[in-house]
Amino acid sequence: MTIDQPLPIAAIVYRPTDHIEPVLLEAAHALAGLGVRLGGILQHDIPTTINDPCGMELEDLASGERFALSQDLGSGSEACRLDPDALAHAAVAVRGALERGAELVFINKFGAQEVSGAGLRTEMALAVTSGVPVITAVGERFLAEWQHFTGGHSTLLEPKVADILAWWHALPART
Repeated sequence: MTIDQPLPIAAIVYRPTDHIEPVLLEAAHALAGLGVRLGGILQHDIPTTINDPCGMELEDLASGERFALSQDLGSGSEACRLDPDALAHAAVAVRGALERGAELVFINKFGAQEVSGAGLRTEMALAVTSGVPVITAVGERFLAEWQHFTGGHSTLLEPKVADILAWWHALPART
């Protein structure tokens, strides 16, 4: 099969200094306001009393449910705090949204988990092969892996809400 045009999947390419979560959230709210049936998950940082860069939760865009993405491993732990149960919960949320007819799926990031073949990689592929467009964010450091995953047939965007909305409106009409 030859692909002549980009797949219905876009990635916002960001640098470590970019605050990508608010961009994705604002775009999701704008699209929902236009009546687009959204699915997928987006990340929110959890305010803590200490400077904790790992305090995160995910929001299921279809239901509004929020659940912790990071787990408490106790003081002094330096291990990855990503909760594998939260990733499984997120996968179920994405699959459920696809089953209920989501028109667009947001996945907060194509990150280290997806690069290693885990995370929400399968759900991204499932959405695209089902004909449902996907928007995600990819750090510059994972751009080569992203290009490999998509065969170089994705649309790369700047971290701007206007770019996300323009990409959505430029997609072929959905039935």
